Amino acid sequence: MDYNHEQTVGWGTLALLNAGLAQSKGRSGLNWFLLSLLLGPVATLLLVTAFRHPPEVMGR
Repeated sequence: MDYNHEQTVGWGTLALLNAGLAQSKGRSGLNWFLLSLLLGPVATLLLVTAFRHPPEVMGR
């Protein structure tokens, strides 16, 4: 495989993983997919560090 092709496949795979991660955190998967196509690993870092679930309150 050509290096550019491998890089494109990897970038697209990362965008799909980010979309799934975003949906699991209650965010828009489509928006994060598109953002990930532009930002790549930076979007992953944002999803993992900046957008956490608020702590759940007992008794809800």
